[in-house]
Amino acid sequence: MSQSPDSRSLLSASSQLNLMEVESIDDKEFDIPQVDTPPTLESILSQMEEEEDPFVLEDTCLLNTDNMDAQSYDTSSLASSDSGDPAHLKRKRRTLDQNAAVHGSVLRLSLLKGISAQIVAAADKVDAGLPTAIAMSGVIAVGTSHGLALVFGKDTNQALRLCLGSKTTGAEFGAVSALSINHDCSRLLCGFAKGQITMWDLANGKLLRTITDAHPPGTAILHVKFTDDPTLAVCNDSGGSVFELTFRRVMGMRSCDSRCLFSGSKGEVCCIEPLRTPPDFRDHPITCYSLLAMASLTKILIIGLKPSLNVWMTLPYTKSDPSSVPQLAWQFVPVQKTVNPMLAFCKGDSVHFLLVKKEETGTIHVIKQRQLQLSCDIISLNWINSCSLVLLDSHEKLHVVDRPTQDVLETLDLEQVQLVYNSRHFKSLATGGNVSQALALVGEKACYQSLSSYAGQIVCLGTKSAHIMSLRNWKERLDCLLKQEHFTEALSLAWSFHEGTAKAVVGLHGDSQRRKAVISDKMVEILLHFTEYAVKKCPEQGKLQVMEQHFQEVVPVLVDYCLLLQKADLLFNQLYSRLVENMVAKGVFLESLESYIVANRLGHITTPVMKDLLAHYHDNGMMNSLERCIVHLDVTSLDIQQVVQVCWNNQLYDAVIYIFNRGMNDYSSPMEKLFSVIGPRVREGRSLTGDDVVMGNKLLVYISCCLAGRAYPIGDIPEDLVAQVKYQVFEFLIRLHSGDSSQKEEVFPFIHTLLHFDTREFLNVLAMTFDDVQNDKQALEYQQRIVDILLQVMVDNPDFTPSQVGGLFTFLARQLAKPNNTLFVNRNLFDQVLEFLCCPDDDSRHTERQQVLLELLQVGGVVQFNEERLFTLAEKAKFYQICEFLYEQKHLYDRIVDCYLQDPLRKAEIFSYIHNLMSMPGYSSEEKLKVKEKVLQHMQELVSLDPVKLADLVGWHFTEEVQTIISELQDDILLFQFLHCLLESQEGSQPVSRLPLESELYELLLDLMCRFEPQELLKFLHTSQHYRLEEAIQITEKYHCNEAKAYLLEKKGDIPGAFAGLMQTLKERLDVLAAEMSGGIGGGVDGRDEEEADGEFTLTTVKSSLNQMILFCHRNCQNLDQEQRKDLWFPLLDTMMASQKEVMGLSDKHISDGLKEMTLKVLNCMSSFISLPAIIQQILQDPVYGRGKLAEIQGLILGMLDTFTYEQTLLETTTNLLNHDLHWSLAHLRSAVTRGLHPRQDCCNICLQHYKRKQDTSEEIIVFSCGHLYHLQCLQQKDCGWGVASEPQQPWRCYKCSSSHGGRGGACSEPNRSRSASLAQTRFSSGHHEKGAETHRKKVVAVATLDVQQELSWDHLRGLYRGPSRLSILSEVSHGQSSEKAGFLLPVQPENFHLKLAPPPLFEE
Repeated sequence: MSQSPDSRSLLSASSQLNLMEVESIDDKEFDIPQVDTPPTLESILSQMEEEEDPFVLEDTCLLNTDNMDAQSYDTSSLASSDSGDPAHLKRKRRTLDQNAAVHGSVLRLSLLKGISAQIVAAADKVDAGLPTAIAMSGVIAVGTSHGLALVFGKDTNQALRLCLGSKTTGAEFGAVSALSINHDCSRLLCGFAKGQITMWDLANGKLLRTITDAHPPGTAILHVKFTDDPTLAVCNDSGGSVFELTFRRVMGMRSCDSRCLFSGSKGEVCCIEPLRTPPDFRDHPITCYSLLAMASLTKILIIGLKPSLNVWMTLPYTKSDPSSVPQLAWQFVPVQKTVNPMLAFCKGDSVHFLLVKKEETGTIHVIKQRQLQLSCDIISLNWINSCSLVLLDSHEKLHVVDRPTQDVLETLDLEQVQLVYNSRHFKSLATGGNVSQALALVGEKACYQSLSSYAGQIVCLGTKSAHIMSLRNWKERLDCLLKQEHFTEALSLAWSFHEGTAKAVVGLHGDSQRRKAVISDKMVEILLHFTEYAVKKCPEQGKLQVMEQHFQEVVPVLVDYCLLLQKADLLFNQLYSRLVENMVAKGVFLESLESYIVANRLGHITTPVMKDLLAHYHDNGMMNSLERCIVHLDVTSLDIQQVVQVCWNNQLYDAVIYIFNRGMNDYSSPMEKLFSVIGPRVREGRSLTGDDVVMGNKLLVYISCCLAGRAYPIGDIPEDLVAQVKYQVFEFLIRLHSGDSSQKEEVFPFIHTLLHFDTREFLNVLAMTFDDVQNDKQALEYQQRIVDILLQVMVDNPDFTPSQVGGLFTFLARQLAKPNNTLFVNRNLFDQVLEFLCCPDDDSRHTERQQVLLELLQVGGVVQFNEERLFTLAEKAKFYQICEFLYEQKHLYDRIVDCYLQDPLRKAEIFSYIHNLMSMPGYSSEEKLKVKEKVLQHMQELVSLDPVKLADLVGWHFTEEVQTIISELQDDILLFQFLHCLLESQEGSQPVSRLPLESELYELLLDLMCRFEPQELLKFLHTSQHYRLEEAIQITEKYHCNEAKAYLLEKKGDIPGAFAGLMQTLKERLDVLAAEMSGGIGGGVDGRDEEEADGEFTLTTVKSSLNQMILFCHRNCQNLDQEQRKDLWFPLLDTMMASQKEVMGLSDKHISDGLKEMTLKVLNCMSSFISLPAIIQQILQDPVYGRGKLAEIQGLILGMLDTFTYEQTLLETTTNLLNHDLHWSLAHLRSAVTRGLHPRQDCCNICLQHYKRKQDTSEEIIVFSCGHLYHLQCLQQKDCGWGVASEPQQPWRCYKCSSSHGGRGGACSEPNRSRSASLAQTRFSSGHHEKGAETHRKKVVAVATLDVQQELSWDHLRGLYRGPSRLSILSEVSHGQSSEKAGFLLPVQPENFHLKLAPPPLFEE
């Protein structure tokens, strides 16, 4: 087929076009900077990329993205548009995400400059239209909106090889909507927006087939795909159907047979993907099935086209966004030493993986793998190798994901690409838009034809450009980080390559050792480069801290990776020699070595570095760090003489011990050196400093380690030296004199020193050693020798305290008690120790001596003392714990009670002891009875000790003996304390058992409380309910406790009596107030001040008493009639008025005003129960106000009038609100009932017949507010009524809305809760009038079923008015104030909101 004129002009234009002269490119949109001389197309096509090294892929048929005409870049943010849909919205600008440092830049995104330039030229010069689809195999094919297919080579120049089709074809077929290239790159299938399919020969550009009848007309081709069989393809149209295309050639005639695989009427398919086998897997057994994956809007299907059509799997989606785009992608993946195809599919934010295997039986087995969950809406899914996927989300962010670990390796922004979307084809705009809304919604984000993957590369189509993506090889990923000077990240990534933990690795070949060697060499190169960079970039001037921080970020990284690579020679010879030029870098390097030495990662240091290390740590005072380093280093790398001198001068004793032990196998010299320092201070009795204590503890630990076979401070002694070291230490300890002994030195100086330093710890060290030498004869001899020396040194030596001597004998007793004991100790020594510890003349260290003797007794075994003698000595020495120990062995538990009572340190613990003994089951009843008798004998003392604990004890174990205890307690105060605690514990919690004569006990406590704590009387009466009322009234009357008596009388029901008691108290306090006021008139200044203070206190008591009476009247007036209320309130008012008369002539205005204020309070409170005329009459009858002076009572009367006015206004406002809400509710109810109904259709929703089934009969029809219409007979047959069938006006419910037959839900079990029933149901009949009347006139008979409307209308009213009514607000506030319960809250309620229910108080001027 010869090329058309359009194609020839396109080829010529592509070679002459100046790219910058294309008018369709907007500089502002593309953010292109101004240049002096615009580049020509030839210069762009011929320029080589200067920034990147050539990158040769293993497969020579792949597109070389480095040597070709391409530009690699990190994408920035530009808008994208749908090339075919002008209404497609542009995206907003977004910033580039930071790549994860551990992975580096994984993906290379390169611009195909040659193809991009020719796409723009084709659109501008020959009106080829905008690009719409792209496909890649051995060539790259691009379809346009005007029906052309441009075929480009994948060589370096990306030359245009073919221009298939013409604008005439485009006008007839529409835009190219899908492309597919077969496996040998000989055929190209083009699908068009108007439904046609063409096949082209890529060798010569001939049109082989034009297929117009493969699928129903009027639908666009969404996908067309070749299978592995070159005679078999599949296509998917905008109707959601999938067809199989079989190509035949008979007698030179080409034909195409079509078979429907999936009909769009069963669910619309929007994505298909046949399994295309790579060349390496052509012989895979699964290829014979020709598998095809299809994704509809609701499910995934995997079918086999050969040998016969078979459905192997159907999997429905999980719930997702309806606008999400289904995606499918196949890849052969190695799993468990076999390679099988894996299908990745997604819809929304979840990617699922299905492993497809062929069983031996010939069936296909589909295994679901772990899914991948992302936080974005995926619109494109492609494999780039067997482990990595490239995902594109709806924000045009590209995500590289590792499937095994599900890590996101990199994220790139593709907005600058201006991705082409396939929305027009999914909406089938070229054929009239006859697609479903669901498919059109998915098409908004569909970009199936804009990305195509082949052999590890992905090509991406933009509106004016084409891009290609491929994985960078491992060196390139490292070089990208190095160019950005991210050395630490580069080393981390290189180490992951070395360890095999990196993801998406390309370019590493050979076995593991070879790969590690290659990467190791690269890391050495990076380390050297990093060192040079760090030294050069160090700020030459500035603060020292800045320089230190600079090297602290570099040097530890260098050391760490050198040690990981086991390149210590590189670290100390090359890197250190470069860093030592900078003093700050040298110091940071030496200090950073400590952590690696301590962690045993670095055991050997070269001599020059060790010398610098000693000097640096010494000069900077880092001696503790130096010591930590020395004890972890190999001794052969140390200058022993120099190091020992430095360590001894700086008191680094651990380092000294380590060097002597490891370097010279000398375990005695370190002990001699340490003893020479600490020995004189201990022997002279001087107080030890903190350093001395640390040194002594080191010595004890060192001796313990040597005797146990462990090296100090870390590690173990070599096995052949363990016995020798142990004997060296024993010989050292039992030396008679030290090497530099003087005449004053005692014998066995080393044991003396250790015993004086810490006797207990030294004996513990010996005890651990004695446990390990049972089978060593020589060690046993040393053991006996040390015991003899200890007895010789410590017994009868006044330099040792009783605790030290007792510790020795406790140690010996434990050793002698062992079954395999070989020690010999004279038993008489233990008797001497007993005499020594129990000496009654020595009061010093009493507790210490008792504790030591107790430990000695607890050891038991061979230590046997005469018990009578021991009792005698313990009682004389007041060793009550020893007595308890002996009594417990003889089961004399009652005597132990005496021990606790006599011991001043443990007296408070007696209650716990008695409770535990009485509660535990291990004691006999006789023993518990003796203890109980002993406790009863000492009850007076126990109450004095702690009445609260005693009350708890009695409540648990002595409830039957309460009367006995009360009779034993002679002191009334102690009895009151005991009873108060006992009965309070009974009230506070659930009592264990009821007390006998409980009422008498409470009345006895009430009597005692009236005498000793009358102020707590009311609280006790309120909380307790176990006293008898008459007896309690008599007791309170006996002690004149009027308030308590009034409470009891009120509880009894004697309101007048209680009121009289409270009134008597009030009058007494008023009389006291009047007496104080009259008595203070004639006193001096000091006397008046004291009287004023007393008057203030008395006035406060009067107010308290008056408040009690007002509360009393409030509580009881609810149950009294008007006359009885007057009997309460009027005497109270008279009393307050009389008190004002008594103080009227006195000069203290403060007292007078206080009484007047209290009188006003009485008036305000009684106005709620007594009528105002009766109150005024009572006031006017009073002699104080009855003299005709209105000014005296003006304030009282005006206050009453204000209260009346306020309450009248409140009543009128409430009435208006009630009327308004009632009118509003009734008006909306009437409007809802009388609202007209509009049927949705003119047929019955049950029988589906016209509502006028017969022209000559009238038939009743029911219409509901939901718009559904029914015949009355049909509803009766379906039993849709709520009432009884015999009722004349039966309420109805809508059958379709309420019944399960209608599909919305089940039948309503509660009629008044149904939302589907009509708010107003209208029943009418329709029929024909007589001749001459209008044929379609309806006779309507409206029947209002008010009973049902009253039940159902509230839902509608709530929908009309969302907020609460004002009546409900007032009601809730009223209920909240009366019952103090949480009521209805206002929508917006300020914190200081309150409803005024009384007028503000008036204050007279």
